[in-house]
Amino acid sequence: MSESDAFATRRLRLLVAYDGAPFRGFAPNNGVRTVLGDLTDAVSTVTRHPVELTGAGRTDAGVHGWGQVVSGDVPAATDLDGLARRINKLCAPAIAVRAVEWAADDFDARFSASWRQYRYDVWNAGHPNPLLAGRAWFIPQPLRLWAMQAACDPLVGEHDFASFCRRPKVDDGEPEPSLVRRVTRAGWSAVDDVEHHLRFEVRANAFCHQMVRSIVGTLVDVGLGKATPGDVRGILVARSREAAGQVAPPYGLVLWEVGYPDVEIDGARSS
Repeated sequence: MSESDAFATRRLRLLVAYDGAPFRGFAPNNGVRTVLGDLTDAVSTVTRHPVELTGAGRTDAGVHGWGQVVSGDVPAATDLDGLARRINKLCAPAIAVRAVEWAADDFDARFSASWRQYRYDVWNAGHPNPLLAGRAWFIPQPLRLWAMQAACDPLVGEHDFASFCRRPKVDDGEPEPSLVRRVTRAGWSAVDDVEHHLRFEVRANAFCHQMVRSIVGTLVDVGLGKATPGDVRGILVARSREAAGQVAPPYGLVLWEVGYPDVEIDGARSS
């Protein structure tokens, strides 16, 4: 191997799942444990090469991931199968690499993504479900599923979701970033026809901070009769966080899938 080959790198693409409970969020944060922090340390250790990784979405503390996508550059001679196995040994059980492949040089997990899809689970019964503890929001009061489903209709389309987003901090004199997002799918269903296990699924080009949890909390308020399906359009138009309902707890939320346009991927392998 020549000296130039030894320092050559290639773009890596990882499909990652994680339990969000032990972490203070996904993105690196000095002084606290994060998903990407642990993953970066593991990849750097295995490849013996400092890496900088990028994720498709920044999930909050306690939020889980099943279809998170991560990209970064590693030595070109890296054995992908071996990399995945060793990362999984180092990061188990909280983080798992589900698949690994080489990507095109211009692939970026965040900026190349076309859409993200989230799931939020609710256990709606008079008793808790220990098997879903930490994975679903337990709501003992009866929910009107039909009303929650009807309340999803105004969310579909391109809107300013300021009512459902935690406004980002900006320096004095800087303009606030746009909170306009395009939602292409939103709906509730009963999981495996179990009437007590409800699931909300939403897909959009991107999401702002606490957007899904704020939407879920508002739709649950509709299910509880604290608001009507028709109120949701007015909440959107208000563009005020005070207009929306409660923020759902993080542990019921999962980043389920990330979509990309057709990109050239070669040497694809799965762990």
